[in-house]
Amino acid sequence: MNANNKSGFVTIIGRPNVGKSTLMNRLIGQKIAITSNKPQTTRNRIQTVYTDEQGQIVFLDTPGIHKAKNKLGEYMVNVAQNTLDEVDAILWLVEPSTFIGAGERHIAEQLQKVKTPVILIINKIDTVKKEEILIFIDTYRKIYDFAEIVPVSALKGDNAQTVIEVIFKYLPYGPNFYDEDTVTDQPERQIVAELIREKALRILDEEIPHGIAVSIDSMKNRTKGNIVDIEATIVCERDSHKGIIIGKSGAMLKKIGTAARKDIEDMLEQKVNLQLWVKVKKDWRDSDFLLKNYGYNKKEI
Repeated sequence: MNANNKSGFVTIIGRPNVGKSTLMNRLIGQKIAITSNKPQTTRNRIQTVYTDEQGQIVFLDTPGIHKAKNKLGEYMVNVAQNTLDEVDAILWLVEPSTFIGAGERHIAEQLQKVKTPVILIINKIDTVKKEEILIFIDTYRKIYDFAEIVPVSALKGDNAQTVIEVIFKYLPYGPNFYDEDTVTDQPERQIVAELIREKALRILDEEIPHGIAVSIDSMKNRTKGNIVDIEATIVCERDSHKGIIIGKSGAMLKKIGTAARKDIEDMLEQKVNLQLWVKVKKDWRDSDFLLKNYGYNKKEI
């Protein structure tokens, strides 16, 4: 091993929808975290791994920090805050703005309690004029003593490599945690469930997505041919939602399945036969048993 090799853990935090998953996918170079323009897309800590000649960065993508409204909300906030003390560096993603709202101030308060270096990432710089960026940097600098401030566009990839270089400055020397070809420690089933949920989030009406979960009922490779058969259930909270998810003559469910299948095939690098079902489980977000059943780890609450 190279004596100058560095390795460590980094978490990406920020209010819902600032582009955390988009940035992580950009840095890693392939799609692991699901992205959508609806809040609360990321529910679990997703570990992804970046390796180059300098060493290895293990990213924990936490759920957004916000004030909790139900058990699922509490779980998400606790996971996010517990992570902050365990990592070598924190990436805090914000939008380019001269107005710092209550959500951002709440995060700054939480960060005052941790000793971990915080790197501010001002995302979405492709949406503003270049000369405005210095003003945004100055605005944020007043609310917290950041180790570094890096403006980026996660969508376009601008300055993504700079983010990697800056992170390595704060990592300890040591051997890699994972083999160099590892990209994520998430079990395949969990990623498949997340990809299906992503497509449902993107395709469905505004009011439904928060109330859905996806469980993988079976995932089996066929003995002949390079095909995997996957059966999955989309769980929703109301009978009326079930009808909307299925759609007229099953059209909506088919649309979700077709879009998800393509991404799952890309990830597994094999053909996929995907069967989707829809079930109603009222108030699953407030049930400890059902939260666990849909892949949320109670130990992290």
